[in-house]
Amino acid sequence: MQTEIKQLFETRTSVRRYEYDAIPQEALDTIYTAIRNSPTSYNGQQFTVIDIADQETKLKLYEITGQKQIKTCNRFMVFCADYNRIGVLAKAKGISMPEFYNTLDGFTVGVIDAAITMQSAAIAAQACGLGCCCVGYVRTADPSAVADLLKLPKGVFVVCGLAIGVPREHPDLKPKLPKDLTIHQSHYTDRDMTAELVAYDKEVTQYNATRSGSKSENDWCDHILDYYREAMKYRMLDAAKSQGFDIVK
Repeated sequence: MQTEIKQLFETRTSVRRYEYDAIPQEALDTIYTAIRNSPTSYNGQQFTVIDIADQETKLKLYEITGQKQIKTCNRFMVFCADYNRIGVLAKAKGISMPEFYNTLDGFTVGVIDAAITMQSAAIAAQACGLGCCCVGYVRTADPSAVADLLKLPKGVFVVCGLAIGVPREHPDLKPKLPKDLTIHQSHYTDRDMTAELVAYDKEVTQYNATRSGSKSENDWCDHILDYYREAMKYRMLDAAKSQGFDIVK
């Protein structure tokens, strides 16, 4: 079992092309179990997953996001931070609900819970021989349109999506930052990381130029900064407010 888990982590890639085959119910049940048993803050389970099998809904999400893997995957799962559910119970019990969700910590708790469950689902899918790909654009492309399409109540906010299906491709494994740059011992490293970062940047450039499938001239640094530049246009606080979150402290 340890060897199998080790292999899962060593071979994980993002799969964006899928066969038309349906996902076996046994595999779906495994993914659902992984989601439900994920660790959450204080066992509050501040998350909800929207599992989308309906092709029409997937096509509408594709139109919003432009992400082809959404329309070609067998299932598209949307992971959300959720404070609506406990609010419903609190109201039924006549308990006043504090506006924890309107604090940065509260909002972060919901995001973390949803993100952890998405990772659990991804690992479970891979363990079942499926491919998957995280899709952040489902959060940022048009938050109000997605919220309307998925009928999200106030107190529920999209964190990320996960496309899942039988893989039609097996992409090359992308190079990752060296262990010493991602895992620091006892404290944040105080050594100069520049040379290692430059070397990694060149490694990614070489990978992008020689990988199987589509190739590019992208490096790591400027390519990521391009994403940051584009993301500066997002109005995520406005999107959060429209879903009932008003982060004040």
